[in-house]
Amino acid sequence: MYKKILVPTDGTKFSEKSEEHALLIAEALGSEVIGLSVVDTSFLNGLPADDTIYEINQILKKESEKNLKRFENIKKEKNSNVKIKTISIEGSPADTIIEVGEKEDVDLIVIGSSGKTGLQKFLMGSVAEKVVKLAKSNVLIVH
Repeated sequence: MYKKILVPTDGTKFSEKSEEHALLIAEALGSEVIGLSVVDTSFLNGLPADDTIYEINQILKKESEKNLKRFENIKKEKNSNVKIKTISIEGSPADTIIEVGEKEDVDLIVIGSSGKTGLQKFLMGSVAEKVVKLAKSNVLIVH
């Protein structure tokens, strides 16, 4: 049913749970999993390009790679035979998840629920909510 599953990861406990669920589903169905980490640099837009901005960008990229490595380690811990492809890309999280899902022709997106509450959620919205509204594939939100 689901041949390709996209799993966005951001290093939170919510994304870790979604990674575990995606691995279970993929193991049961023989699916391929795509782990995606989006480097959100939107807050850097409009700032002067200097050494500090470059260093911040490098830190964010390293964190993204660390998130994907952690996903691969979860796979090893679960002794899973699931094939995982990893992608790290800069962009707006929700938009990038949707774009990668379409480009990779995924059947399912498994995403962790947001840890945001109150004013932060009101101002920024939830990535998971945006993905549910705009994705062409099925979306599973894991709490």
